[in-house]
Amino acid sequence: MSKTETLEEFYQHKLKWMPDNLQQDIGHFNIFRLENCMGPNAAPVKYRRRDFYKISLVRGKSKYHYADKSLEVDGSTLIFFNPHVAYTMESDSDDITGFFCIFKESFFTEKMRGSLNELPMFAPGGRPSYILNEKQDEYVSQLFTRMEDEINSDYQFKYDLLRNYTNELIHYALKMQPSESLFQHPNANSRITSVFTELLERQFPIESPGQRFTLRSANDFASQLSVHVNHLNRAIRETTGKTTTHHISERIASEAMALLKHTDWNIAEISYSLGFEEPSHFNNFFKKQTSQTPSSFRVV
Repeated sequence: MSKTETLEEFYQHKLKWMPDNLQQDIGHFNIFRLENCMGPNAAPVKYRRRDFYKISLVRGKSKYHYADKSLEVDGSTLIFFNPHVAYTMESDSDDITGFFCIFKESFFTEKMRGSLNELPMFAPGGRPSYILNEKQDEYVSQLFTRMEDEINSDYQFKYDLLRNYTNELIHYALKMQPSESLFQHPNANSRITSVFTELLERQFPIESPGQRFTLRSANDFASQLSVHVNHLNRAIRETTGKTTTHHISERIASEAMALLKHTDWNIAEISYSLGFEEPSHFNNFFKKQTSQTPSSFRVV
């Protein structure tokens, strides 16, 4: 699996040029048309994590891979990507059109209540894609077109407008799903669970055989969060209905499937990177989680 792609690498790899203000503006924002970045001569999209957020409007037939999950797109779809989830895209047609914008979290830091990662479309395990009908596509397209016009303007406060348009995209998607209490933790247990989930996700994806997943137990996480392990276990159980160990095992299994599917590392390398002392321990764990051996999963 390739290492995390930086903004600099994105511009060099995909567009062969670099914005003059990239290093000056840590809250970088930009917008592109998909058809200008794809085609037979375009650089392939590698399965990797990026260090920036991305929102895409995709029209046409394509397939996206997130960790161990795959999403088939056929029609018009609004898709959200965050820096914590590795992904790649496969185009199944030559007529892919649409837009995408990229930005760093600092683009919103002082203008947004809470964290982007608490939003359902950016949260680990959240809902990243939204199928659009013709009317919804028209609305979203207008927002991207306004962004495109604004990014090329000389207006002094254009980035404030761009931030507003991006927020409007986010909230338009949120209205497509049941309302939830965003940016609010009704009690301490909810807050602990949120921080635990973020800490767990920070360790992924595993990008090289030498990288190792180290926080493997409830005790490890309790120590990092400065809470008693019993308190952590109780908070997570009451909030999610699952044990701390279950969440950790589930995430390790998910990463194992991604590594088996998207890398050519051998079983021993994958076993080591996920914190197992012996490949046999990894084999037993994986079979318990998936009812398959790592080798059989890889050849499916």
